[in-house]
Amino acid sequence: MAEKVIRAGSSEQLTELFGQFDGNISNIQKEYGVSVVNRQGDIKVIGEEPGVSEAARAVEHLLKMSERGQPLSEQTIRYVTSMVSEGVEQQLEELKGDGICLTSSGKIVRPRTVGQKRYIDCIKENTIVLGIGPAGTGKTYLAVAMAVRAFREHKIRKIILTRPAVEAGEKLGFLPGDLQDKVDPYLRPLYDALFDMFGAESFSRYMEKGIIEVAPLAYMRGRTLDEAFIILDEAQNTTSEQIKMFLTRLGNESRMVITGDITQIDLPDAGRSGLVEAMKVLKGIDDIAVHRFTEKDVVRHRLVQDIIKAYEKFNEGRNKHA
Repeated sequence: MAEKVIRAGSSEQLTELFGQFDGNISNIQKEYGVSVVNRQGDIKVIGEEPGVSEAARAVEHLLKMSERGQPLSEQTIRYVTSMVSEGVEQQLEELKGDGICLTSSGKIVRPRTVGQKRYIDCIKENTIVLGIGPAGTGKTYLAVAMAVRAFREHKIRKIILTRPAVEAGEKLGFLPGDLQDKVDPYLRPLYDALFDMFGAESFSRYMEKGIIEVAPLAYMRGRTLDEAFIILDEAQNTTSEQIKMFLTRLGNESRMVITGDITQIDLPDAGRSGLVEAMKVLKGIDDIAVHRFTEKDVVRHRLVQDIIKAYEKFNEGRNKHA
């Protein structure tokens, strides 16, 4: 039987580490087959090796994250334990540093996984970034946060967000209302992210002044976008011609982030996705970066990770028998 002792910085950290009804610590105990107890500010990890050492390392990293102000959600516990189990927990040190920006409610937006942090670094260091990955990895939300940061730092004058209006099993023509009413459902995730960052009042004011623009991709044709932070979301549903048109809108002092999930292409001919083509065409060009997320970067409900893994396994098996 082995035992390791870790001292927590404060009672608040202990409370967050253990979680509501000890839910967080239960997950750690289950993952490593150990007991974790609080003894007057000391955290004791008891059990057999190597479980005790791995659990202790996970606890130490979680305490550091709590000290930096990062909430210890179920997803965070799962992420840290997976990094420790794979022996790459030293990468968690990359999550040090300030957040990206504040939301309207005062919450700090910060990367929650190493993949998200590297995505943010790509956006800081390159004029055009392609963020490729599954649902729930924060591709769009973090891009919007970086746009808001650039705007607040007076590096750009406009934030432009756009998506292709491609139906995923539904037809635009059958939706009620005029054209704007029909395309609004496609743009809703972008509205939601901006609402979160700016608040309803500021968002409406900036929309009226033209500082924020949320529009279907077709509205970008023929324009040159200077001093703007431009985000193209759901880019897997662009054609080759559309994404080339979008890329050539880039003006002076502007930045572009293109996000998409190449496993969720809704085009009639999935093989003609403009995003898939752009990843090949733009590879190796200076000042353009391609960042790939994995299922480990999913920050939604834990089942989203499991669903993505299950589909990847299913598709691998189907491809082998094809």
